[in-house]
Amino acid sequence: MEYNLLDKSLQERYEHLLQVISSERFLKMESLNGEIPFFICPFQDRSEYTEISAIQTRLGNRLEQYGIRVLQINLFDLTIDLLKQRGRYESLIHRETALSKDKLLEFFQSIIDPQEHLVPAIADKMAEAEFDVMFVSGVGEVYPYIRSHNVLNNLQSTAKDKPTVLFFPGEYRFSLENGASLDLFGRLHDDKYYRAFNIYQCEI
Repeated sequence: MEYNLLDKSLQERYEHLLQVISSERFLKMESLNGEIPFFICPFQDRSEYTEISAIQTRLGNRLEQYGIRVLQINLFDLTIDLLKQRGRYESLIHRETALSKDKLLEFFQSIIDPQEHLVPAIADKMAEAEFDVMFVSGVGEVYPYIRSHNVLNNLQSTAKDKPTVLFFPGEYRFSLENGASLDLFGRLHDDKYYRAFNIYQCEI
């Protein structure tokens, strides 16, 4: 399946995602050759965000109708939950306008560090749920405080028994010269990450 599925309609992409994710081959993680069961679902830009969010919800509902249980993780919502649990949310709201961008970045990174805080919180949700596939979204909303490649790197030892689909607002590029990279909104280079599959290239 060619990467130019991104040029297809949202309905065509939805049908592809539904067929791939509901397949036994996908759910049993066959043909991965020992790789981590991570799949990137890129979408083109900010203008598609609302439509992709609707597709993600619709997709989750349809899969549930098929008896396929979906664990939905939104990184933005999880970040807010972590801030509230640690009693830092209200103080952040009051201090946000007074903090410089660098100080705000430092504050967020200390509170929601992927290795120390975010991924353990995801692991807790995984332990509490019965699921067949995990959807991770909210990447654009938490940038630059949380970088998607850091989340994926730290999830490798936690989310290896079930497939994970990351809904990514940008491009997942791969070339022999430069390797693979996640380019947020098609412009912001989010560093290299190669241990994932482009779900649009997965065979039906």
